[in-house]
Amino acid sequence: MDSKLRRTAILSSMAVILLVSFLVWNANNKNGNSAQGGQQPSQATEPPADGAANGQNNGQSGSQNSNQIGNDLSAFLRDPTFFDPETDPVLDALKNNINRLSLVATSVEKDLRIQIVNGDGTPVAGESFVVELEGAGQFEDLDKDGVIYIGGLEAGDYSVKLLPAEGYQTPDGGMKVRVKGKVEYLAIEDISLLIKAEEDIEAGIEDVTVKDALTDADGTEIQRLQKVAGAKTGIDVSGHSGVIDWKRVSDAGVEFAIIRAGYRGSVTGCLVEDPYFQENMKGAAANGISVGVYFSTQAVNEVEAVEEASAALELIREYSLDYPVFIDAEGVGIDGRADGLDADARALVCEAFCRTVENEGYDAGVYGSRYWYTSRMRMDGLQDYYIWLAEYRSIPRYDGYYHMWQYTSKGTVDGITGNVNMSVSYMGR
Repeated sequence: MDSKLRRTAILSSMAVILLVSFLVWNANNKNGNSAQGGQQPSQATEPPADGAANGQNNGQSGSQNSNQIGNDLSAFLRDPTFFDPETDPVLDALKNNINRLSLVATSVEKDLRIQIVNGDGTPVAGESFVVELEGAGQFEDLDKDGVIYIGGLEAGDYSVKLLPAEGYQTPDGGMKVRVKGKVEYLAIEDISLLIKAEEDIEAGIEDVTVKDALTDADGTEIQRLQKVAGAKTGIDVSGHSGVIDWKRVSDAGVEFAIIRAGYRGSVTGCLVEDPYFQENMKGAAANGISVGVYFSTQAVNEVEAVEEASAALELIREYSLDYPVFIDAEGVGIDGRADGLDADARALVCEAFCRTVENEGYDAGVYGSRYWYTSRMRMDGLQDYYIWLAEYRSIPRYDGYYHMWQYTSKGTVDGITGNVNMSVSYMGR
């Protein structure tokens, strides 16, 4: 059972337990109220004691029996057990499960990514947890995101232990982990724990790109859907496009759409799902539009590229793709975490992403501008993958081989507000 199914099963079990507990409590409460209500008439018909009948006990009930409430409305204040909280073993067990911590560890290449998760498999943020790695020392979650990354390790087997944390139940012993010696280009298990929603980050500074193809444009670009013999007409969209009317897009003649699955933050490097990804995938498919996806990279090495590929693969698992999974290589322009990579390093990032995607059985490709392909990236190691060229002119000048051509970023399509990127595909699909 994978992590997502396991978490779903755990949450479902908890929900059933809570529901049963509520029903039992509710039934007992009703029975108690019913029993009290049934006693009132009989009490009213019984003759009062002589003293009470003659008014001899007025103002003395509290002194005779400190636990008797009767007409004394303040008697509960003298009951030492009145405000004691009721215990519920089911709720206590649920609370204990949430506070019970465990570790999830992943290695890509001479590193460990340790996630501290609670009983339902969710990373625990807001705490400065500390782990002890055998032979390497102690490491603290300084940014309190529930993840501790340790790099520069020697390959081999280690033991990692979560140190005690106030308010939490931590494992007694250490957990055995294996540090890999080299990248294996395999999707990372439980990568879903690292994927954030956009509302959890500062999208205004994390989701930033500069379209390098604009600097190379010559003003001759065609800004409408092109119908080219033997080619398909398409667009690419992201959350920046807002809500899309996919029926109108289909009626306008769009045959395929490459939809952004997510991106890596350009400042913190967090992995983020595009806020409109699910909606766009379902809307396009429901209206007969073929789909592919892209992931905007800010990876600085092969390890991070494998993470990005793993995130894209996790997000598309429930969908069928007609087009490749592309890595979108663009700059940020101002202090982007990956802008300083040289051509060789950037090529390695793209290759690591594509190899990981292909190892999961999907087609893989690289998106970039003519300028990046010729000046910012070494292409000789990428020719085995699908190349998506961005060059905004009527006739591209790029002399390398490419499978798709994004010819404008200023198109308009019925059903989408604002400018739209348009492409043609020579892939025969």
